[in-house]
Amino acid sequence: MKALIRLAGAAIVSLSAFSASAAEIKPAVVFDMGGKFDKSFNQSVYDGVERFKKETGIGYRDFVVTNETQREQAIRKMAQRGRSPIIAVGFSQAPAVAVVAKEYPKLKFTLIDGVVKLPNVQSVVFKEHEGSFLVGVLAAMASKTGKIGYIGGMDIPMIRAFGCGYAQGAKYARPDIQVIQNMTGSTPSAWNDPGRGTELAKGQFDRGVDVVYAAAGATGIGVYQAAADAGKLAIGVDSNQNYLHPGTMLTSMVKRVDVAAYNSLKTAMDGDWKAGVQAMGLKDGGVSWAYDKYNKSLITPAMKAKVDQAEADIIAGKIKVHDYRTDNACPN
Repeated sequence: MKALIRLAGAAIVSLSAFSASAAEIKPAVVFDMGGKFDKSFNQSVYDGVERFKKETGIGYRDFVVTNETQREQAIRKMAQRGRSPIIAVGFSQAPAVAVVAKEYPKLKFTLIDGVVKLPNVQSVVFKEHEGSFLVGVLAAMASKTGKIGYIGGMDIPMIRAFGCGYAQGAKYARPDIQVIQNMTGSTPSAWNDPGRGTELAKGQFDRGVDVVYAAAGATGIGVYQAAADAGKLAIGVDSNQNYLHPGTMLTSMVKRVDVAAYNSLKTAMDGDWKAGVQAMGLKDGGVSWAYDKYNKSLITPAMKAKVDQAEADIIAGKIKVHDYRTDNACPN
């Protein structure tokens, strides 16, 4: 009986400790332009925080930014309400996080896709160029015309890095491949312009492109639809978008921002949350390529063998994937 009492007491103490820990977590998410259901970057973050909510029963507040002036205001309102950790989605929120995190040093902030060096900010960035290298391998091997395309969203170094890695991977698989690249625009609206995505894709198809990779948020939806209408192949980004147009989507470059969001909340709840910069690449599962029932018929054994070898060689350091952000250059 005494043993049972001790066990019951231990269970109560353990449950109380968990409840106390959980009670301290009041998550919030500020999604960036494009919306949390953009079927891409924002939605992947949404999937991560929803997973946390389902597993723990802990809810969260959220806000979707629709114009640039709202970022700092939204983050500050979450902080005023004592929300922590506050997840800010996207590099564009870095300036706002830098300001508000200084004002509320006791709260935790997680910035996804950007860097703010403060003692209460966790910055999670990704090696997108590594994942883009892999889908470039597949694009080059799938192309029948010898011409593949890339459509980026807002013209910034990070999006150039996607395109640079993609081109490097394509040339690794097929040195004579031609890569045509376009950017959607130079303002945040470039992330949410499917019409412009359709227009750019059609322009590339007219030039002979038969596989196109889009790293443009919701703008990519227009690119994929154009590819489906034209009987071409497309490559998704951030989330696994293979399901959008089966038979059209060759693969997706998956950027695990869902894992970054989930880990931020889980570690905060467990007391293991740490500030600082975390860089996630192929080696730690931060990026990958999607292979599932929707695209399996499009990936030949030779393609899979080639991309699997490339992945292993990148992880082992045998292949060095150039990061455009280091020097704003993309080697031919």
